[in-house]
Amino acid sequence: MLQNQVGNSVKKIITLLDELLGSAFEACGYEKRFGVATVSNRPDLCQYQCNGAMAAAKQYHKAPIAIANEVAAAVGEQEMLETCEAVAPGFININIKTEYLADYVLRMSSEEHFGVEPAENPRKVVIDYGGANVAKPLHVGHMRPAVIGEAVKRILRYVGHRVIGDAHLGDWGTPIGLIITELKVRQPDLVYFDPDYTGEYPKEPPFTVSELEEIYPYASKWSKEHDDYREESRKAILDLQQGRRGYMALWEHIMRISMEDLKKNYDNLGTVFDIWGKESDAQKYIPDMIKDMKENGYAHISEGALVVDVKEETDTKEVPPCMILKSDGATLYNTTDLATIVERMQLFAPEQTDQIIYVVDKRQDLYFDQIFRCARKTKLVNPDTILTFIGNGTMNGQDGKPFKTREGGVMRLEVLIESVAEEVMRKMEDRDFPKEEKREIAHKVGLAALKYGDLSNQATKDYIFDMERFTSFEGNTGPYILYTMVRIKSILAKIGELPAMPEKAGTYERGAEETKLLLTIARFADMVEKAAAELAPHKVCQYLFELADNVNGFYHANKIVAESDETKNNEWISILRTALAVFSDGIEMLGFEAPDRM
Repeated sequence: MLQNQVGNSVKKIITLLDELLGSAFEACGYEKRFGVATVSNRPDLCQYQCNGAMAAAKQYHKAPIAIANEVAAAVGEQEMLETCEAVAPGFININIKTEYLADYVLRMSSEEHFGVEPAENPRKVVIDYGGANVAKPLHVGHMRPAVIGEAVKRILRYVGHRVIGDAHLGDWGTPIGLIITELKVRQPDLVYFDPDYTGEYPKEPPFTVSELEEIYPYASKWSKEHDDYREESRKAILDLQQGRRGYMALWEHIMRISMEDLKKNYDNLGTVFDIWGKESDAQKYIPDMIKDMKENGYAHISEGALVVDVKEETDTKEVPPCMILKSDGATLYNTTDLATIVERMQLFAPEQTDQIIYVVDKRQDLYFDQIFRCARKTKLVNPDTILTFIGNGTMNGQDGKPFKTREGGVMRLEVLIESVAEEVMRKMEDRDFPKEEKREIAHKVGLAALKYGDLSNQATKDYIFDMERFTSFEGNTGPYILYTMVRIKSILAKIGELPAMPEKAGTYERGAEETKLLLTIARFADMVEKAAAELAPHKVCQYLFELADNVNGFYHANKIVAESDETKNNEWISILRTALAVFSDGIEMLGFEAPDRM
């Protein structure tokens, strides 16, 4: 019989099974690599399965069922296994002993992060997931990058990576040029437009945040219809980039009042940036970067513009050159994004920046392909620096088109958050809570509804925003997750003083619902490590929904508070305490929190 390789630390069950199966395959004369366990896709038949015999059959020219029978026999009896049997045409079906599961969950509950293995080689990661333009209010289109980026940041931190979240605000391009141009039209006598003025500029801006938010969309629309106006705004950008004093003073006014508004709105969404980087921060790196590109032969002039060719021989589609400077010498988003890479590589010296992740609309895929190729070709990054693009899909309305207001305009993000909170308030009308507490609960539950509704979809996929479904207290929703947590809190509150966690699982017959819940809790570490490896917050959502369903199944099947058997009662309470703690870590990774009641 093979030795059960269970050490003192809590290894993942899937890892323990891999070790057992790998050793069994090896003992039978097959390669160890075939011994890989997976969660069963037929939970009605078994809890875990191994399909390695099917693959080994091709290499060893043997019937899969014959190999499966040999391996199952070699595994033999194990402390952790209830059954390990071969079934036609060559699967190995595995079930874990319930008492072992209960012991495992008890040990897991005392481990930091419930046994999630810290990253073996922690990376320094920068996540660029803001990308809002100053002078423009946050709208629903800004939600997905902010919500996805925040979750990815938290998941990576949970497994031990050193992660820096960067807002990377747009403050140096087209919007600023348009605002300056429109201000000049409306208030031409402002001192900022006098090229001969040498005095101090006013400390107070010549506009409010509301006026600023009205100016940009007006100027943007006007520029599309008037070539001379559009050309004037381009010149304004160039003058700003070349340091014109009056324009720099206006830019500082725009930045100050915009940043205050943006920070307030991102705080309201629960998005926390470590640095509020801006396009303008990278400007000082541009001259040396361009000089290096020219001197090393990376960049050349094409139709008056400075470009870097990034097309590769293996390309099956057209990949245009990456433009570095326009023919008039003006920089572009390309220039700024590349200079920002230079900045990031230098900012965290002497520690290397191991990975830069961009969370941006998936329609920017080609753009970031060009940027990444250019950064590698021109050696702006180290050879082993990972550049990752997470292209997010759009949040759509019931018509399948990008979400709009009833009037057809783009909805402000703060309006969306408030409207979801109001819908939650409506669903809590029968709760006899103080009004202020109810409002606070509604905000927490509303954020959970929005964020979970977004994150439960794969980042790259579009989805339909459905207010009624997202705010439902039942089904695969954020409020359902929170409601389950509140139910556990209520049960524990009824018990009063909680007993000490048992040191060892009791010996009693566990029902199907308890076993399912134990299995789900036991899979937490495996899920988190996969979510981190794949940058996939939706895996956390899938897990939490399964956990909530199993907690509720367990609750309905057992009279937990009234149970007279002390061994059972203590263990059931310990399971619920562990489930609640796992929930808390899970929703923290997703960026929302639970109220004490709802």
